[in-house]
Amino acid sequence: MKSKNIIYHIAAILLVMLSERPALAQQQTLTLQQAIDAALESNHLLKAKSLQIEEKKVKTKEDAIKKYPAVTLNSTWQYNANIGELVIPQGSFGALPLNANTVIQLPDADKSFELGKHQNFNAGATIYQPVTQQAKINTSIEISKTDVLIAAQEKRKVAQQIEQAVEKLYFGMLINSKKTDESKAKLELSRLRLYDVESALLSGKTINLSKEGLQANIADEEQELLKLTIQREDYAADLKRLTGIEVIKFSLNPVEMNLYQPKAVSEYQSSALSGNADLNIAGLTVNKTRLAIKAAKQSYLPDVGIVAGYTYQQGNILYPTNNPFAGLNFKWNIQDLFANKQVFSQRSLQLQQAKENEANTLEQLNADVEKAVRKIHQAEALINAAQKVLDFRGQELKIQLDKRVVGLNVPADVLSARSTVAKTEADLYAAQLNYRLAQSELNTLTEGEILR
Repeated sequence: MKSKNIIYHIAAILLVMLSERPALAQQQTLTLQQAIDAALESNHLLKAKSLQIEEKKVKTKEDAIKKYPAVTLNSTWQYNANIGELVIPQGSFGALPLNANTVIQLPDADKSFELGKHQNFNAGATIYQPVTQQAKINTSIEISKTDVLIAAQEKRKVAQQIEQAVEKLYFGMLINSKKTDESKAKLELSRLRLYDVESALLSGKTINLSKEGLQANIADEEQELLKLTIQREDYAADLKRLTGIEVIKFSLNPVEMNLYQPKAVSEYQSSALSGNADLNIAGLTVNKTRLAIKAAKQSYLPDVGIVAGYTYQQGNILYPTNNPFAGLNFKWNIQDLFANKQVFSQRSLQLQQAKENEANTLEQLNADVEKAVRKIHQAEALINAAQKVLDFRGQELKIQLDKRVVGLNVPADVLSARSTVAKTEADLYAAQLNYRLAQSELNTLTEGEILR
């Protein structure tokens, strides 16, 4: 038992000494901006949104094609088993008297004429230019352009959400790292204290109850260290999914915080009116619904257009071989008039819904901006307080290390100071995370250059 305690004591001393030596093999550092850039580059949802924008642009081009003349080509070959005939009976045209005794009937016998041939061939081209539908086509183009703008806003919103997710994971891993250092120091400190108690037991200076309590402390710290290890693995897996980077191969670089003096809430709320993605989407949806109502009104017009073409045929003697033509085409489905009335009612209700959604979005946006500014002030105060505590704890650790060099304290004093510093660093990272998230939230709400 005594040899085991000596090993614990030596291990604690080595831990204190090695922790002050620079690492022999430095890991490649991963900054927060590198993680964000990697996530934005590799995220599949963001790529899907980019493809959706391109899809909407192609749809706009498709709608624009409908403005121009539509050309239709057709050709038919047909074999007829039976051919129609024109039969002129004998004498159908009367009779021609040659003299008193001779009369010739016209025709003098039944005459048959084939009206076609067994093989018929037709080919032609028709051009149709819509006239009354031009206004509706232009409205459809405007709706498609609005869809492009909505898709772009949705992509921007997804990018902002990805950035926030990466920031949370990155700071979470930094906090986890400091909590792990704190837990390791506490674990070694508990082991040292257990050694001291066991030594005192051997000399009869304490009771076994103290030993049981310290063993429970060691078990608690081992459990906490296991929880932190599991948490870090989860963070690393989530960050790898977002960025494609194997995080355990990198050391995370602490984030440099730039504190700034926030502007008035009203200024941010004014910026949000034009920069917020959700509000822009709501406004574009209102505009799209108005265009849909406009298209419904334009659907009451009949379909009138100019038609022209050319046909060529062989096999039917009743029709010309070559036939160019031109004219007007009129089409009006009366049933559509009644159906379109219901469509108009539906889109009017959709417009009311869109306006209510826009009003709710604006109301929520103003509240969120006010809340984000308040969080920034609160987080800034917490950062200043945590930094002040860390400065004092850092000085305390330096004093303990200096004492250790000249032998004026024991390793337990250094480990205790180190665990306190690690805890304070974790608190500082937590305050910085809150500040950063509040910045990110305000940046998302207003699309302002707050973070970078």
